[in-house]
Amino acid sequence: MTFAELMDRVAQVFEVIGALVLFGGLMVSVALGTHAFRRTADGALAYRVLRQSFGGVILLGLEILVAADLVRTVAVAPTMESVLVLGVIVLIRTVLSFSLETEIEGVAPWRRAATTGVGRIAQAARSAAPFEDPTVRRRDGDPAR
Repeated sequence: MTFAELMDRVAQVFEVIGALVLFGGLMVSVALGTHAFRRTADGALAYRVLRQSFGGVILLGLEILVAADLVRTVAVAPTMESVLVLGVIVLIRTVLSFSLETEIEGVAPWRRAATTGVGRIAQAARSAAPFEDPTVRRRDGDPAR
């Protein structure tokens, strides 16, 4: 078996894994959506659960399929046409990932820090008054004010 044949097999394995991730993820997403609907009887919540979970699965599946295309393009058939096709695929995947992530998170990636975690802590720190501990005494013996 030549190197090109081996890399073609590796790319095929990546494609199979990507397809399995998409199919398995769809099944898990449907199960999560069904569970949310049965638990709350809220169709809108069930839809959001299904949409968000399957959106993440699509992102993961696309990453794996792009890896297959990358292996095939670089190791098996490094022609200008295959490189251009890979570039278009990566561009499409990037646009899809961006739009899916924005829909899943509900906020653009560059605004995410302002709405979660560190962004909220920083916002709270900016708006809060300086911390004063009444048990701390200044050098002159008076409590700190």
